Amino acid sequence: MFNAANNRLTGEIPREIGSLNNLQNFVVSFNSLPSDMGISLPNLQSFDVALNYLSGTVPVSFSNASNLEQLQLQGNDFRGGMPSLGRSPNLFRLIINNNSLGNAGGEDDLSFISSLSNATNFQALIMDHNNFGGRLPVDIGNLSALQILYISENKLSGELPLEIQNLNNLQRLVAFDNGFSGTIPSTIGKLQNLEELDLSNNSFTGSIPSSLGSCVRLESVNLQGNQLQGAIPSSLRSLRGIQRLDISSNNLSGQIPEFFEGMNLLQILNLSHNSFEGELSVNGVLRNDSVVSVIGNSKLCGGVAEFNLPPCSFSRQSKALSHKLKIVISTICSLLVLTFMGSCLLIFWIKRRGKQDRVTADDLQVKLSYQRLHKATDGFSTANLVGVGSFGSVYKGVLDDKNGATIAVKVFNLERRGASKSFKAECEALKNIRHRNLVRIVTVCSSVDYRGNDFKALVYEFLANGSLEEWLHPVRRSLDFLQRLNVAIDVASALDYLQHQCQTPIVHCDLKPSNVLLDDDMTGHVGDFGLARFLSSLDKRSFEGRTSSVGVRGTVGYAPPEYGMGNLVSIQGDVYSYGILLLEMFTGRRPTDESLGAGLNLHNFVQFALLEKSAAKVVDQALFDELLLGVTSHASTSSSEYIPKSEKSEELLISIFEVGLACSSDIPQERLGIREAALKLVSVRNKLVGSALPEGESAKAGPCM
Repeated sequence: MFNAANNRLTGEIPREIGSLNNLQNFVVSFNSLPSDMGISLPNLQSFDVALNYLSGTVPVSFSNASNLEQLQLQGNDFRGGMPSLGRSPNLFRLIINNNSLGNAGGEDDLSFISSLSNATNFQALIMDHNNFGGRLPVDIGNLSALQILYISENKLSGELPLEIQNLNNLQRLVAFDNGFSGTIPSTIGKLQNLEELDLSNNSFTGSIPSSLGSCVRLESVNLQGNQLQGAIPSSLRSLRGIQRLDISSNNLSGQIPEFFEGMNLLQILNLSHNSFEGELSVNGVLRNDSVVSVIGNSKLCGGVAEFNLPPCSFSRQSKALSHKLKIVISTICSLLVLTFMGSCLLIFWIKRRGKQDRVTADDLQVKLSYQRLHKATDGFSTANLVGVGSFGSVYKGVLDDKNGATIAVKVFNLERRGASKSFKAECEALKNIRHRNLVRIVTVCSSVDYRGNDFKALVYEFLANGSLEEWLHPVRRSLDFLQRLNVAIDVASALDYLQHQCQTPIVHCDLKPSNVLLDDDMTGHVGDFGLARFLSSLDKRSFEGRTSSVGVRGTVGYAPPEYGMGNLVSIQGDVYSYGILLLEMFTGRRPTDESLGAGLNLHNFVQFALLEKSAAKVVDQALFDELLLGVTSHASTSSSEYIPKSEKSEELLISIFEVGLACSSDIPQERLGIREAALKLVSVRNKLVGSALPEGESAKAGPCM
């Protein structure tokens, strides 16, 4: 391996490097290398010259690199076309953004994409901010493993090919600032794993496809700056996890749907500069002018005062008549519904008696019926919705008992493929495990709802401070240094319990901030075992390093690289996820954060900083202010327990980052054990507060069968 990254090299790369036939990895990113290169290295696996001043054309010799796995040329001034990569079947990442590649419309500009069909595990194509033109080839549909497609800020034109529906694993499709036209394919709804869609600033026409509502994992949709027409499809009400929706600067019309009221996770809802009309609701999210923008819709009226819309001109008399008519219709419909329900209740009575109140775990003493859960959550009202996951929704509820206990009810969407399997997995994993750093399950409800449909839910203790995700990427709140360190130790303690203190080791498979919940004392609890797997075939004394082949991928950014290559589930996989989680907690950056820089992941981002012994470059700004400048931005119970000392802060941060890097190594066998990681973090905490972890703390865990 040749690694000269993060130096201050100048001049040209010596031609003699081309004679190193056994060279596999070539990294000279973050240097100044004004050179035109031609390389013939038959054993080359990784080539990274990101963020230099290289120019000229991309060497055609890459066409012969049969062992090439990743090629990163971003941030240079390469011009012309890309060579065919059809002889690189192991290629899984191609990052060529921020260059001058392409011929602005040449027919062969994107022919290299067709050659990628031979790479069966190709996962990421990032080619934004170039000069590529022409149509996106239909062969893009052959990249079945593709997860990330960034093609924005080019000169691409024509319609999006229908074959894009074949990209079943696609999570991010970003194609803004091009010249795409035609309608948005209705088959886009087949992209069930899509989390981000950005087609803004193109020339798309037609309507917003109703099939978009099938992409229930969508978190961000940006369609602004096109020529879309028609109403907002009602199917978008299914996007319960949506955080950003921008459909501004189009020709959309009709009324603004009231279902936006209950989308509590929305942070941006931009409806401005369209032709929407009618009365704007004053409920839920639609009353928040810091989230919603409706400027440039001259036919809108009503809404809260902050929107400065004119009052609606309906007369009181017409409103009264309309109200009376609604009462009459509602009464008639209610009588019909009651008659129908009476008949149905008789039919389903025996079925309900057989299923109602059935619990999976024998040791769960509290039994809750569907009726009580329905009442506790006010009919599973959106006002009580506290979270949305891949297989269901979580509601806050208050029981109608003498204590008025507050609970969290996870209701599974059984129409979602894999939801029933996730329910069973979580029941099996949680029914016999007890630990203070795991979310405690209260009971299980497997029954039928009022319509006779199967109903499955898990009931947990309610943890008032929400998820770690909400504290790491907040709007108005944050965690101090000691709080983050305590939570990191809590999570490590939970993993150590699952891996070493259970008769049958358990692999969580989806460790991430949203699955770590915080109680009143800011103690961390690991939850959501819907993807958990038992390693039942392993000997407890020697299961380190062993694997079990299961089709589980976890979440992009947190799932270890070996899961993407062979779907191997292991305890080292959870250790990798923990390492990324730890780095995220102290950098404040998600593993998929664009601020990391093109071609960098969170591990490398921190590693480069530690090579310079400068943790301050990557630490979360809130922690920088607290530790390195000696000030705090907020008051907390823990911040009074110690006084940050800037001269020691760098050392403590480096120690924590080293643990995160050791846990998130690409090679499973090189990862630090979770118990060793916990001990190192406890040592850091002792240096910080001058007190050791109380003896017997790990003994609080109960038996795990």
